[in-house]
Amino acid sequence: MQTAQPNSLRLLQWMMVASLALPLALFAFASAVSWVSIQQTADREIERTLDVAHEHALKVFETIDRTLSEIAEIIRGIPDAGIASREEALHRRLKQLVDSLPQVKSAWVFDAKGHALANSLVVPAPDIDFSDRDYFKAHVDRDIGTYIGEALRPRPPYQGAAFFGVSRRRSNEDGSFGGVIQASVLPEYFENFYARIGREPGSFFAFGLTDGVVLARFPASDSDIRLDRNGPIGRKIAVDPKAGLITVTSPTDGIERRLGYQRLAEYPIYVSAGLETSAIRSRWLSTMSQHLIFGAPATALLFVLLASALRRTRRLYFEAAKRLEAEEALKHGQRLEALGQLTGGVAHDFNNLLTVIRASVDLLQRPDLPEPKRLRYIEAISDTVTRAARLTSQLLAFARRQTLKPELFDVGHNVRMLGEMIGTLIGSRIEIVIAAPDAPCFINADAGQFETAVINMAVNARDAMDGHGRLTVTVRTVDALPKAAGPSHHPHARNPLGYVAVSVADTGIGIPKDQFERIFEPFFTTKQVGQGTGLGLSQVFGFAKQSGGEVDVASEIGKGSTFTLYLPHAAGASRSQQVPEEDAPPIDGHGMTVLVVEDNPEIGKFAADALAGLGYTARLVGNATHALEELAVDADGFDVVFSDVVMPGMTGLELAQEIRRYHPDLPVVLTSGYSHVLSEHGSTGYELLQKPYSIEQLARVLNRLGRWRRERRAATAAAG
Repeated sequence: MQTAQPNSLRLLQWMMVASLALPLALFAFASAVSWVSIQQTADREIERTLDVAHEHALKVFETIDRTLSEIAEIIRGIPDAGIASREEALHRRLKQLVDSLPQVKSAWVFDAKGHALANSLVVPAPDIDFSDRDYFKAHVDRDIGTYIGEALRPRPPYQGAAFFGVSRRRSNEDGSFGGVIQASVLPEYFENFYARIGREPGSFFAFGLTDGVVLARFPASDSDIRLDRNGPIGRKIAVDPKAGLITVTSPTDGIERRLGYQRLAEYPIYVSAGLETSAIRSRWLSTMSQHLIFGAPATALLFVLLASALRRTRRLYFEAAKRLEAEEALKHGQRLEALGQLTGGVAHDFNNLLTVIRASVDLLQRPDLPEPKRLRYIEAISDTVTRAARLTSQLLAFARRQTLKPELFDVGHNVRMLGEMIGTLIGSRIEIVIAAPDAPCFINADAGQFETAVINMAVNARDAMDGHGRLTVTVRTVDALPKAAGPSHHPHARNPLGYVAVSVADTGIGIPKDQFERIFEPFFTTKQVGQGTGLGLSQVFGFAKQSGGEVDVASEIGKGSTFTLYLPHAAGASRSQQVPEEDAPPIDGHGMTVLVVEDNPEIGKFAADALAGLGYTARLVGNATHALEELAVDADGFDVVFSDVVMPGMTGLELAQEIRRYHPDLPVVLTSGYSHVLSEHGSTGYELLQKPYSIEQLARVLNRLGRWRRERRAATAAAG
């Protein structure tokens, strides 16, 4: 309590500081974000408006260009005297063209001395010298195409608004200067258009020549304006002469503006549009004032609530920390209990197996033991070793470290064959019903692991029924995995051929809700310590996942449970059942040489001695490096290499890959009781013999591969 008091006071002090600092920081951040957003919005508005002004100007000058082209076509090949003689007709034609173009004030045809031959205003044309006008002088020396001049005032006796000339050269047949065709364009036409589209406060438009002469602008100005190309605005435009966005202060009115400019593609004209920066700031201030008016009270209330919540949250965190400590202690105890159950179960099962082996060995040592009993004890040792191997296989399958040996087989046939074995395991008081379709249902999986999984599900069902009831095994095909597959569900890519579902249903007590989510958990079992390992359903789970399948569980208290194993359906054809290798006679190995690679001296010596007893010549080395040295000396002296997988330094799989690289015709047989490399990547095409193996199994594999190599070498020699 004494410690909590200063903490509470310190919290109150920080809350008082935060109640001022945090709102100010948030408002400053919001202001910065809003300012950037409003500037970006203004830039987009300027760009859109500039596109409109640019498109308008481009169409205007293209129209004027076409008009000048049409006038040039009208007078093509007509000498000055002919034009003068047709002045009245040309006047009507020019007036008709000008009347259709609101941006054009008048159109003129001048001779080489600057006198008007025809125009759209009056007939006859006044005897005035226009040779001093810029739109005339620009064409005297050479043909420069379309020329756009500065703003001019009408020359007496003409009156009216200011204009600028757009002109082209008239050339004689010999190419010499023959005069000018000119159209007088009204700047006020552009200003009126800009006034219509520039309705936002602070809007600005202008267009002018590339030399800095401003021809028209909005808001309009009475004075002629020329921008200095070497001034601040000219230097900024020179950085990107085609188009851009700049912030400038006008030298004429001193107003700062955000301007966008763009040059007309084929003309010495810049079009610009912009907004006064004061108008942009006004938008920002208006937005922020609304945030301030409506946000300040809400922010104040929010911070009061947050301050109160912070105080209560600290208390909750403290209580939550205590709960987490208690939960971790409970989970640690559960893990220790589960580990104890696993250890006890495995120790119980292995002690039973070792008892059988020890007793059989003791009995075999009696000198007067009859032959039938000796054979029976040897068979007991062999069966017990097989059961021990099955137990370690369950451990590996649970850990998903079992190296599977997929093969194509009919699920329905295998389940029917398992029926008698299941009946022996579960007892005569339980009725067994097996429903399998007549049509084959092929899968590509490890047949031994599949049978173990079915047996484990059956044994689990037997325990749930307490020795009496009905057990139903059903085989069927389905199109897809269930949407939710209980505790074991994980998403899979859908198999195009569908799935084969093997369901084991019982009439037992069902699974309680508090245990349903844990049935596939590591080490979980409801049996007493020493009565089981709890690996049965874990093996089913591991096998399903490693085979690309799934396990689904449905249960109802008092009505039983149904475990369904889903495995990918495979295309295949029925095959005749072959005689198991275990039932075939031993194979004599005389004449064959085997390189045995084993880091365990006892296992290596056992394998070498056993092979020697069957007639093989065995060469034993302790690691992969020595094996490669032996092969480098005389690879042809060996018919096959037999190597363990898990070895220090280079593994057996890496050794096999090296042999394949340098001696591709030398077969390699791998053996392992456990290897995470094989469980993840498989044996990559090499023959694999699982530990523990019988000497007969080893001899058959070595004899088959050695004979294959000899036949291949004989065929190669005959072909050579």
